[in-house]
Amino acid sequence: MARRRITLGDWVIAAAVAMAQLAAALSDGHPGSGVGLLGYAAVVASGLVLVLRRRAPVLVLVLCGACGLAFQALGFDVAVVAFLVAVYAAVREGHRLVTVIAAVVMQSGLFLVAYAATGDVGAASEQARGALEIAWLIAAGAAGEALRQAEQRADEAERTREAAAQRRADDERLHIARELHDSLTHQISVIKVQSEAAVHVAQRRGEEVPESLLAIREAGREAARELRATLTALRDDDPNPPRGLEDVRDLVGSAGSTGLDVTLTVDGQPGAVPVAVGRTAYRIVQEALTNVTRHAAATTASVHIDHRPDSLGIRVEDDGIGAPATTVPGIGLLGMRERVSALGGQLRAQPREEGGFLVEARLPVERTS
Repeated sequence: MARRRITLGDWVIAAAVAMAQLAAALSDGHPGSGVGLLGYAAVVASGLVLVLRRRAPVLVLVLCGACGLAFQALGFDVAVVAFLVAVYAAVREGHRLVTVIAAVVMQSGLFLVAYAATGDVGAASEQARGALEIAWLIAAGAAGEALRQAEQRADEAERTREAAAQRRADDERLHIARELHDSLTHQISVIKVQSEAAVHVAQRRGEEVPESLLAIREAGREAARELRATLTALRDDDPNPPRGLEDVRDLVGSAGSTGLDVTLTVDGQPGAVPVAVGRTAYRIVQEALTNVTRHAAATTASVHIDHRPDSLGIRVEDDGIGAPATTVPGIGLLGMRERVSALGGQLRAQPREEGGFLVEARLPVERTS
């Protein structure tokens, strides 16, 4: 925890307590030399040490108590106001047990000092109560505890507000992603498909492809890539670096460490895939294996990655209890569908006839010409 700076307010409070105790001591007419000077010094010191109460509350509590016992032992029958302030400060900082112990020791010490001076139990008790009333001790501790709890509630409220703001931002980001997906993805896909088809037909007929048509095709491809990257960024709330196909093996190993027998097979010629495709493939495998380990009661599972020139296939199967056909898709499955749809792919998630559950996706891998 950062050390707190001593402020002007700290000096004002310390000086005010010191002056109040000094005024009470002077009113008793103690001598201004010898033992009297030591008593006055202890009275003033017990107040001035309060300047450190926020930086070292326990130390200040001990010093105020020691100074209070010192000037009481020297015959200065002055209320130990500084000790009450020190109790308040220590409790406010959370040192409740230490404060209780210090208060008990202080009360006992004041009684012993008074008894040594008077030799009478009743008089000693009365003098100890005059120097430090238990009711004032309790009030000082209660005030410190009340302020400490109020500060904790304020901090918690601030954290709650920040968390709520973050949730609202996340919800808005997902809302924007859905709006973009619903309003733009289909139209851009139509433009891209139509331009690709027009170029293909022209090439098959041996006709010269107009430059404008080629430009439309390239613009459609670029727009589709940019939109998918934007949707991925809007949906992604993971602060860690993006994970891809190269991390699937680690997922399989993690699932295997839970007792599930997981196998990974890779077909085709692995090659570089777009970041969005690799990240989506990783998320599909991650979500599917998470569901298997948490809900499927399965003993075995298989992950199959199929590389093709124009697409990437992911297939995850298990031998668990599967899921009823009427089950409403959960957040994980819905998220998978959104990711796959944003990339123009297809997703199938359903119980297997032989038992267990199947998650299968096919993601297009575009090749620029």
